[in-house]
Amino acid sequence: MEQKTSLFIVPTPIGNLADITLRALDILKSSDLILAEDTRTSGFLLKHYSISKPLQSFHNFNEHKVVNHYIERMEKGEVMALVSDAGTPGISDPGFLIIRACLQAGLKVECLPGPTAFVPALVKSGLPCDRFVFEGFLPVKKGRQTLLTALAQEERTMIFYESPYRLVKTLEQFKTYFGAERKASVSRELTKMFEETFTGTLEEVLTHFQAKEVKGEIVMVVAGRED
Repeated sequence: MEQKTSLFIVPTPIGNLADITLRALDILKSSDLILAEDTRTSGFLLKHYSISKPLQSFHNFNEHKVVNHYIERMEKGEVMALVSDAGTPGISDPGFLIIRACLQAGLKVECLPGPTAFVPALVKSGLPCDRFVFEGFLPVKKGRQTLLTALAQEERTMIFYESPYRLVKTLEQFKTYFGAERKASVSRELTKMFEETFTGTLEEVLTHFQAKEVKGEIVMVVAGRED
C-alpha cells in the first residue's frame, strides 16, 4: 500500500495571483492545515480563491519551537500544506527544517512544481543559464567580503536576491569585486504591473538604479568570470 503524503510543499504566485496551478489549489482545499510564512499574505491568496482552511504561522522565528508539534499531528494522520509569502518554500524561505523533520520521522513529503522568482529572472537576463549557482541573500555583514572574493572567480552565472534598500550598495560592491564591465541583469516586481528588468554591464546597471527610487522584490543575475 502506497504511503499517504503528510506534507505538501505548495508554491504560490510571486506577484500575479493567476500564476498558481490547479493542483496547488486542490491541495490547499483538501489539506487539514495550511502552514504559512505570513498568515496575512497567504490569507489574501486563500480568500481570492475562496479557500477556507485553518491557517497557522510557520516562519523563521518560530519554526524551531513548533516543528515537533506539527510532526506529531502529521504522525496521527493530518495532512498539511506549507506555503511561503511567494514562490517555492525552502528557496530563501522557511521550509527546510520541517521537510527534514518529516523525512527523519518517516513521513512522506511531496513538492509541487510552481513559481520561483529566480527562474524567470535568469531566463530573461540573456546570460547563460545552462550552468548557474543560486546564492540567495548575501550575508549582511559577517562573511560578506569573503564570499564576494570567492565569487569573483565563479565561472557560472550567479543569482542573488536583494532588498530594494540595499540594491545600490550591493551593485557597488559587485562592481568592485567583479569589475565594472561584468554583465549583469536586475529584475524587480516580476509578474506585477510595474515589472522591470535592466541588463547591461555592472557600471550601467548601477548608474540606472542610482538614478531612481527602487521598490519591490529584486533578483540580481551576474555573469560568471570569463578567462
